[in-house]
Amino acid sequence: MIIDFHTHVFPDKIAEKTLKALSKAAEVKPYTDGTVQGLLRSMRRSGVDKSIIMPVNTRAGQFDSITRFAKHINDTYDSLISFGGIHPDDDDVPQKLQYLKDNGFKGIKLHPDYTETYIDDERYIRIISEAKRLGLLVLTHAGKDPAYSEIHCPPDRALLMMTRVQELVPSDEPFLIFAHLGGSRQADDVEKHLVGQNCYIDISCSFAELGHFCETGDDQIVRIIKNHGTDKILFATDSPWNDQNTYIERFKALKGLSDTEKEMILGRNAERLLGF
Repeated sequence: MIIDFHTHVFPDKIAEKTLKALSKAAEVKPYTDGTVQGLLRSMRRSGVDKSIIMPVNTRAGQFDSITRFAKHINDTYDSLISFGGIHPDDDDVPQKLQYLKDNGFKGIKLHPDYTETYIDDERYIRIISEAKRLGLLVLTHAGKDPAYSEIHCPPDRALLMMTRVQELVPSDEPFLIFAHLGGSRQADDVEKHLVGQNCYIDISCSFAELGHFCETGDDQIVRIIKNHGTDKILFATDSPWNDQNTYIERFKALKGLSDTEKEMILGRNAERLLGF
């Protein structure tokens, strides 16, 4: 089974406008039309069995509308699983997270750059600690975003956040997932601060020649995967910002990982984490 752990879609009525705005801001091109059906077509072409959708709450007050869209996806499509989203300035955070838990959501997505809030801010500490207490997974954008000059989730701050959350909600069960090889354009700092820690890393936006903000060389990618532990690495593309088929083939061609390790990363780790 191939599971793409990091994808994005938008409601049909705003998908075109949203993709144009995001493409212009980040100077990148999309590989789908940003709709649910566009993602499903991409999955059929590439052989992806399940895609995990990561909504982004860019401002407070979006919880209800984004949750409705995400819940519709979860109720409608067997091959798609949408996380929930929350903003650090939302009110009633415990109640909102409890609603997601009660309605079968597996986790939440955070984007510190889009909210202009550092990952170790007390508002994020509150959200992540409550999510951990409820047994929700948390995937956060990490490292550089091409649309922003400031990096709000660098590896050193990510480690500070992890330490603080562990103090508040002690548990050895990993639930945090850092996107983009743990920190896009910050692979050296990922090796210094995050590799070997009790968290997952997704490999979206990692390969140097695939455009977007991919820039890491193969040797460093393999070293990070091996040293962090292949059981804590998740395959992901960040579709529509990378092409799923191209990304799968590029990962399969990666030297230095066994077939068994690649199978773990492509799907088995995600199956275990999601409770399939």
